[in-house]
Amino acid sequence: MQGLMMGTQLLISTLIEHAGRHAGETEIVSRRVEGDIHRTNWREVQQRSKQLANALLAMGVKPGDRVATIAWNGYRHLELYYAVSGIGAILHTINPRLHPDQVAWIANHAEDRHVFFDATFLPIAQAVAARCPTVKSWVQMTARDRMPAAQSATPTALEPLCYEELLAAAAPQLVWPSFDENTASSLCYTSGTTGNPKGVLYSHRSSVLHAFGAAMPDAMGVSASDCVLPVVPMFHVNAWGLPYTMALVGCKVVFPGAALDGKSLYELFENEKVTFSAGVPTVWLGLINYMKQNGYTFSSFRKTIIGGSACPPAMIRTLNDDFGVEVIHAWGMSEMSPLGTTCKLANRHLTLSKDLQLRILEKQGHVIYGVDMKIVDPDGKDLPWDGVAFGDLLVRGPWVVRAYFKSEGGDPLVIDADGISWFPTGDVGTIDPDGYLQITDRSKDVIKSGGEWIGSIDLENIAMAHPEVAMAAVIAIPHPKWDERPLLVVVRKADSTVSREDLLAHYEGKIAKWWTPDDVVFVEAIPLGATGKMLKAKLRDTFRGHKLPTA
Repeated sequence: MQGLMMGTQLLISTLIEHAGRHAGETEIVSRRVEGDIHRTNWREVQQRSKQLANALLAMGVKPGDRVATIAWNGYRHLELYYAVSGIGAILHTINPRLHPDQVAWIANHAEDRHVFFDATFLPIAQAVAARCPTVKSWVQMTARDRMPAAQSATPTALEPLCYEELLAAAAPQLVWPSFDENTASSLCYTSGTTGNPKGVLYSHRSSVLHAFGAAMPDAMGVSASDCVLPVVPMFHVNAWGLPYTMALVGCKVVFPGAALDGKSLYELFENEKVTFSAGVPTVWLGLINYMKQNGYTFSSFRKTIIGGSACPPAMIRTLNDDFGVEVIHAWGMSEMSPLGTTCKLANRHLTLSKDLQLRILEKQGHVIYGVDMKIVDPDGKDLPWDGVAFGDLLVRGPWVVRAYFKSEGGDPLVIDADGISWFPTGDVGTIDPDGYLQITDRSKDVIKSGGEWIGSIDLENIAMAHPEVAMAAVIAIPHPKWDERPLLVVVRKADSTVSREDLLAHYEGKIAKWWTPDDVVFVEAIPLGATGKMLKAKLRDTFRGHKLPTA
């Protein structure tokens, strides 16, 4: 016997309809690439999304067509999120920080039909347009007076359409079509796999369920009373699902555009009374440094979710103790939409000392409903949740990938002894008796020394706690006796004279002695990838011939 409930489909269009109808006057503020501050609201975005949907239909966009964006966080990008998916097409967000060759490869692999781009990225569009034969039109996301001058009529000339003209010519009336909630809604390519980037194809169902999960109190905990500024880009795993979660709760939204420096962010935080944000550790490092240099504090900002890479405990303590900001340490990946765990205290933790609470909050945290996880040894055997044993992390759930776009890389899932399918994350970690995950490394970054594993993240966190260290990375260096040994790569803070000996001494008493790095090298900068993560592969190439001291 089946239940007698309505069969309403979980579609992304229902989110913008909800926000427009029930939070219509709530502001959406954007710092535009044009340089000004633009103000709109959920009702206007709902209406313009419908006009844009009609414009897309007039351009010949059909269900399943890929429509790409190369854009910053802003209201026009948000309109595309809803217009494209709302008519059954697939929103494909492209990371503009990639090399043009990678952008062209991804656009061709996705077989994009149309590309919408911010004026900032006109050079990228010009560089790749001739190499993207499936793309029928390029649309610059601006008004007519900001469009580029006409180019000479050469085969490679790019003459983009004007976004605002497309909307102005489109009818405002639209009833969003209804279709199967398992229909593909958006496409993101991940560089966290081996070989070429692989496409992760999300569905309407998975995205709406993820939005519900992310909004829960023990996840992001976003509500209608919040003013949310997503620092994480909308081209990075759909801004961690925030464009959907923000519509679901109907909160005020502030988009930072291209200005992600400490000064620009701080001005928006204060002027718009931001209460909640989300981003990777490197962004917060810049904001913290700017505020400390100027003696600033926050007047409204009270909570942030930090993920993308492990957040150094020193950063968690600084934001908490010096600026009164609660840090929600999170873990996930593109293949998980991306949220997997968030770190919030449980009731049983409230009587612990502040130091013990902070030790818990430094972990990546507990799964949110919809995700399950376990750790296994190299033979696939389940490992205990004792906070000590660490192994390969496996996950499953309704917003976890089951295959990559066009079946790239074959079947990624593994099947356990009970016949249950799991996705291998490529991360290594521990799970404590309370079910809290702590990532100790990526499987490709773990250091194997004398048959034992050393987690590079723990060593990096200790180095980052030193007051004269701006950034630190730990990589494996070949060793004739121990197979591999850790090398600490450090960026000093301005005017610092911290030495190799000072940093090695900093580890004493904090870890097992044999975990201590064998050497320290100082660099001007640590290479970062397109999503702000440290590129350890590049560091390993750079220091492949480094000779470790012989004790």
